[in-house]
Amino acid sequence: MTATAANLTDADREQLLAEIREANLTYLMLAQRLIRADKAEATFRLGLSEESADLIAALSPAQIVKLASHNTLLCRFQADDEMVWKLLTSSHAPQRAIGETAQRLHASILMAGRLANV
Repeated sequence: MTATAANLTDADREQLLAEIREANLTYLMLAQRLIRADKAEATFRLGLSEESADLIAALSPAQIVKLASHNTLLCRFQADDEMVWKLLTSSHAPQRAIGETAQRLHASILMAGRLANV
């Protein structure tokens, strides 16, 4: 256990778990709405397989609440790669407008390629 985790009180831990459950609920509701609106775009943006998207789209409100109540975060960052994070967050002043667009496009291409390999 890290020093930070060891210093958490029971109330702090419970607050963190409540925030994870809230994030899960928000994610599942958003994912379901996106999938129902445009499945192809949703699978790309959320990094889901078609099978997972179909399952999420079919969930009842009660099932969503039950899934969201788990203490494990259900969503994940697609940008696991340090290079992608640098592309998304860098802000070089001289060519900022053009550079930002190109960097974001490059990051999107990298993430799309990673999804295609899954």
